[in-house]
Amino acid sequence: MLRPSRLLPFLVVTAALRPELLAADEVVTLPPFVTTASRVANDAPVTTFPMPVSGLRYEPTVDVQARNFAEGQADIAVRGGIFENTGFRFGGIAVVDPQTGHYAAELPVPPSMLAPVRVLTGAAAAFDGFNASVATLVYDWAPIDPRGELALAGGAHGTWRGSVYQGVVRSTAGGARLAADVAVAHSESDGAIPGGDHKFDRYAGRLQLIRGDAQTDLFAGHQTKFFGWPNLYTPFNWLETEDLATTLVALNHRAGATDGAYWQSSALWRRNTDDYEADRTRPGVFNPYEHETQVTAFALEGRRELGADWAVRGRAEAAADTLESTSLTAGRFNSRTYWKAGAEAERTFTLATGGALDVRAGATWSDDNRGAGRLAPVAEVAWQRTAAATDSTRVYAQVAGDSQVSSYTALNSAAGSGLFRGNPDLGRAHSTNWELGVRRSLGRFDVQAAVFLRQDRALTDWTYRRGVTARSANAVDIDTLGFEAVATYRWQQGRAVVGYTWLQKDEDYGSALVDASFYALNFARQRVTAALVWQPIAQLEIRFDNEYREQEPNFLRRSSARAILSSLGVHWFVPQVRGLELSVQVENAWDCAFEEVPAVPATPRQYSAGLAYRW
Repeated sequence: MLRPSRLLPFLVVTAALRPELLAADEVVTLPPFVTTASRVANDAPVTTFPMPVSGLRYEPTVDVQARNFAEGQADIAVRGGIFENTGFRFGGIAVVDPQTGHYAAELPVPPSMLAPVRVLTGAAAAFDGFNASVATLVYDWAPIDPRGELALAGGAHGTWRGSVYQGVVRSTAGGARLAADVAVAHSESDGAIPGGDHKFDRYAGRLQLIRGDAQTDLFAGHQTKFFGWPNLYTPFNWLETEDLATTLVALNHRAGATDGAYWQSSALWRRNTDDYEADRTRPGVFNPYEHETQVTAFALEGRRELGADWAVRGRAEAAADTLESTSLTAGRFNSRTYWKAGAEAERTFTLATGGALDVRAGATWSDDNRGAGRLAPVAEVAWQRTAAATDSTRVYAQVAGDSQVSSYTALNSAAGSGLFRGNPDLGRAHSTNWELGVRRSLGRFDVQAAVFLRQDRALTDWTYRRGVTARSANAVDIDTLGFEAVATYRWQQGRAVVGYTWLQKDEDYGSALVDASFYALNFARQRVTAALVWQPIAQLEIRFDNEYREQEPNFLRRSSARAILSSLGVHWFVPQVRGLELSVQVENAWDCAFEEVPAVPATPRQYSAGLAYRW
C-alpha cells in the first residue's frame, strides 16, 4: 500500500528543484518530449523504480533470468551465454564487476539519463566489448532536456515506489549548451512470498556540456539494495538475503559525427559492496560472505576516414581492480590489471550492379597481469543497398573472436569446502563466433535475422553434483548453434515487435563430475517474444509484453520447462491536467511458476497502480 508519509521527501525535492510549481500565478511552458521506440512495451517494472535492466526483460535478443524480480538480482544472458559473458558499457567505457557477473547489472544510473540500449553481438561485441566474450549492452549518454518528472506507485504486499527527475539547461556566451540533471528514487515491499522483501534507494546526478559536435558528460550515482528470496543462490530452501551498495563515477567525452570520423575518451570508478546471508534466520551460521570491489578504468577510441572509401578504427581500454573479502581468500591474488586493444580497417567498394560491398578486418589483443593474453580476429563482409530512405537491405558474413578472465568468486572460493567452490587455476576463456545475417527495412516494416555458431573454450560454469552441498566452478567447452530473428512494424497508433530464438548446445566438461548446470545449460531451446504498444485513442495507451519459452531440461528445476510470461500496462494521459499520466500494470499476468534459474522460486503475479506528472 502507498504510504503517505513516504511521499513527503519526493514532494520536498520536487519543490526544491522546481520552486515555480508552488506559484499558482506563474505559467510554465512545457517542452516537447522526444521518445525513441525500444523493442519492449513496458520499460518500467511493477515492484520497484526503473533501472537499466528493466528495459531488457522482454528484449528479443536478451534473456533476463531473474531471482525475485529483475531489478533485485538477475543474470543477463545473450545467445545462450552465461551471466558473465554479457557486459555493460556507458558511453565509451565498460563497467566490470570483478567479483561476479551476478552484479554486472548493479548500475546506479537512471534510464532517464540514457539513450535506448544497443545490443552488440558477433564482430561488434568482439571489438567494442571488454571482458565479455558474447555480448555487450551499450548505453549512450542522452542529451539533457529542460524537463522534470515525479512518479509514484503502489501495489500489493506493501509495495510502493517513487522517483523524481529534473533536467536544467543553460546556454553560454560562447554558444555552448551547459546542462545538469538529478534523480532520486526509492522503493520497498514486504515481498510477494515470505522472505521476498526489499528496500532500494538511488541518488544520481550529471553535468553535461555540448559544444558543436562534442558532448562531455560527468556522472555520479549511488545505490543501495537490500532484498531477500528463498533459494537465491543455493537449492537448499534457505531464506537468503543480499545487502548491496554501489557507487559509480563516470566521465565521457565524444567529438565527431555519429556515423563518420570521431574520437572518444572515457574514465570511471566503481565501488560495490556486498553482504550475503545464506540463511537470514541464522545469521552468520555459515562463513561470512562480505565483499568489496573497486574498479578504475580508462578507454580511448576513434575512427578516421582516409578518403571516400577507406577508414581505420582503433580502441584501447584498461581496468584495475581490487578485492577485499571475508570468504574469497583461497586464490592466488586479489588485485588485477587487464587491458584490451584493437584496430581494424574498413573499405567500401561501389558495385556496378548497384549497392556496395563493405569489408572490415582487424584484430584485438586481450591481456592481464595474472595470466596469458590472447589475439583474436575480427572480420566481416557485407553487401548493402539503399533504394530510398525507407528501403534498404544488408546481408553479411563475419567471424570474430574474443576472450575473458574469470571472476574472483570462481578463482578465490575454496575448492574443497563452503557453499561456492572455486578453482584458482581457471585460465582465460576464449570464444569464436561464425555468423551469417540479413536486415531488411521497407517502409514501416523492419526484419533482421542471423544464424551463428559460437565455440566457447574453457568457459567457467557453475555446476551441481548430487550429494554435494555446494556449487562448483568448472571449465567447459561448448558449441552453440543458434538462429535469431526480430521483426518490427510501426504505424501511427503504435508498434509491434516479434522475436524468435532457437538454440542447440554440445558441451564437454572433461573429467569434472556434473549432474546439472546452473548457467551454461540453463537456456531456452526456443523463445518467442511479442511486444505491442497501441494507442486506440490519443489519451489511452496499452503496453503488452509476452514471452513463450521451452527450456533445456534440468533436474534442479521443479517447475515445467515451458513458460508463458506476460506484462500488461494501461496508461491514461489525463486531458484535463497537462502532464498527468495514470497507469495500472500487472507483471506475470498468468501467474506462471516457471523457475528462470533452476531451484529459484518464481515471482507470483503482482499489480501496481501509479501516477506520473511531467513538466
